Amino acid sequence: MGRSKRWIQKAIKRPGRVKQYLMRVYGKRAFTRTGEIRHNYLFKARRRVKETMPPGPRRRSLLSAINLAIRLERLSKRKKKRRR
Repeated sequence: MGRSKRWIQKAIKRPGRVKQYLMRVYGKRAFTRTGEIRHNYLFKARRRVKETMPPGPRRRSLLSAINLAIRLERLSKRKKKRRR
């Protein structure tokens, strides 16, 4: 069974959901001047969701979106290192 080359696009069900959550909770300080998410705020958001939201599908969905954002950030950093 072959892997899809566009797995990232299929994994992201609601684009902008994590950014919207971070903006609502932390405001502009969670973003750089260019609009990228600051990495440490992803970890803060994950911790906050685990502590405050009740268990259920909304919490699980938001946690998986945040975890995917963390993973994609790590992937992009690895690619930058390889190019040099």
